[in-house]
Amino acid sequence: MKTNQQFALLMILFVLITSACRQKSPEKLPKYKDKFRASIASFESQKKKTDARVENGVKRLSTIQDALANAKDVDKEFAKVYGQWGKVDNQVKKLNKDYENLKEDANNLFNAMQKQTESLNDQKTKGELMAALNKTRGSYDETLQKTSLAIEKLRALHDEAKDVIKALEVAVSLGQIAEISSGLKSIEDRVGSIMEELNQTIAESKDLYDQKINTF
Repeated sequence: MKTNQQFALLMILFVLITSACRQKSPEKLPKYKDKFRASIASFESQKKKTDARVENGVKRLSTIQDALANAKDVDKEFAKVYGQWGKVDNQVKKLNKDYENLKEDANNLFNAMQKQTESLNDQKTKGELMAALNKTRGSYDETLQKTSLAIEKLRALHDEAKDVIKALEVAVSLGQIAEISSGLKSIEDRVGSIMEELNQTIAESKDLYDQKINTF
């Protein structure tokens, strides 16, 4: 962000927050700030749990061929893998729920800042602050959209993994295990990039709060 944009954003935060203090915070900005901060922390924590579940799921999926070679009960081995990816599904759902909370809390905070800005009497100041607010909000909306897409990729990867397991079950019966290897490799290769997209979202959310929202 350019220097003048940073200055404009600092202006809006200073005016809004100090104005809130003078007026006993009619828009409850401190409350919205705290909820937004808590949502970032919650989303980050859930992302770590999801990451661990997916990593374990991929590991079990990638080693299932070796496990089946020595398995006394093939069905039992498949049940373990199904169970692992069932846990992944639950984690992805929780991650999406935390994402929705993050999006809602961010929206509430921006709405409160916008409402308080619109209440200003000085039209020049109001116009400058609204422009800065809209720019920041638009930028963060892009971050949230990328997050949504990353979660959808994770959900699609989960569905693909379940399909691979089903196909592998048939392949084992037909002696065609090698044909499934490319599907396993594809899933493993894509996990890292998806998680990195989610990490970027967390980093940008923290930056928005630490460097801008919590400046004053």
